Amino acid sequence: MIKSISDFNSKNKKCLVRVDFNVPIDSEGIITDDTRIVQSLPTVDKIIKNNGVAILMSHLGRPNGEKNLKYTLKPVADYLSRDYKIKFLDDCIGEKVINEINNAEQGSVILLENLRFYKEEEENDNEFSKKLSKLADVYINDAFGTAHRAHSSTEGVAKYFTERYVGFLIEKELKFLGEKVKSPEKPFSAIIGGAKISGKIDVIENLIGSCDYILIGGGMMFTFLAAQGFEVGKSLVENDKIPLAKELLRKADESFTKIVLPIDTKASLDYSDNPNYIICSMNDIHKDYIGLDIGPKTIHLFKNFIKHSKTILWNGPMGVFEFDNFAEGTKELAKAMAEATRNGAITIVGGGDSVAAINKFGLQNEISHISTGGGASLEFLEGKILPGIKALEI
Repeated sequence: MIKSISDFNSKNKKCLVRVDFNVPIDSEGIITDDTRIVQSLPTVDKIIKNNGVAILMSHLGRPNGEKNLKYTLKPVADYLSRDYKIKFLDDCIGEKVINEINNAEQGSVILLENLRFYKEEEENDNEFSKKLSKLADVYINDAFGTAHRAHSSTEGVAKYFTERYVGFLIEKELKFLGEKVKSPEKPFSAIIGGAKISGKIDVIENLIGSCDYILIGGGMMFTFLAAQGFEVGKSLVENDKIPLAKELLRKADESFTKIVLPIDTKASLDYSDNPNYIICSMNDIHKDYIGLDIGPKTIHLFKNFIKHSKTILWNGPMGVFEFDNFAEGTKELAKAMAEATRNGAITIVGGGDSVAAINKFGLQNEISHISTGGGASLEFLEGKILPGIKALEI
């Protein structure tokens, strides 16, 4: 059993909260995407409104176990100071940190310095975990984006607390990526894209048998098409994964799940934002062309599946959406997802590129749930046990 912060009274308690503040920061120290911070704030609010002390810990970037101020969390503290009474500490362990926490006012927020300034964090070092545990009375994990890592702050520290809880953000992730995917309202469609099949094998395999339809797009579609004997020109194909693609198609055929492949593509002579593209059907891709997006007929086909689905999961773009000339497939499906949401469907978007696409097209407020997980979302959809979640069980 995992306890929720909903059932927790933080009054007069020091709460050590693992958050995911690994956010993009520009050269001026300005946060350019605050999504992960904003999604953690309900947990912080719950603690301080009940007169607890919220002690926030996170990593930022890859300082490789050294104190490199390029990766300081000070810009995050500055961002939070606009709405919270916050104290930023220049370390995350030690007597000085303990003293500052002990002297903190009830209802205040403390942000610790980057956990990964210590190599012991990623090593899940027992002594480092023990030092972190000395900072508080209660442990709360609300960092879904790191839950797939067995680090000191996500897995090691939890065992030192008899009181440990899941925060509101992770609770929401488990509800949508777990409950809504495992017991979906039907019809249930999954849209799987991205460059390579190798990164999505386990996700597709796990969805076969639970999904009604799996719509395949992105660069990985060409490996599936090659497996069916299509000529795909110079498009991206993982030749060593063709047998696997055949096996996934066979497994789908033996279940009630239907894998739906694109019927046309937008192709270019080179991998660039080339306006001189052509539209060609999948049985007529010229040998010198590279498919970089799904075509208009496929967009229409996929939108029809989305329209008639009650639950839709999306992981991976349909093309090279960073190029404006090859963003249409991803953009149109994103718009179809938003429309489905307005019509009552449960829509779930997971994976960094998919979330980036939703944000690029300004549709982030029109989706039922956008996962903050990245790699954690992928592993959870693969059916894997996440160490950071497992550690919360009591």
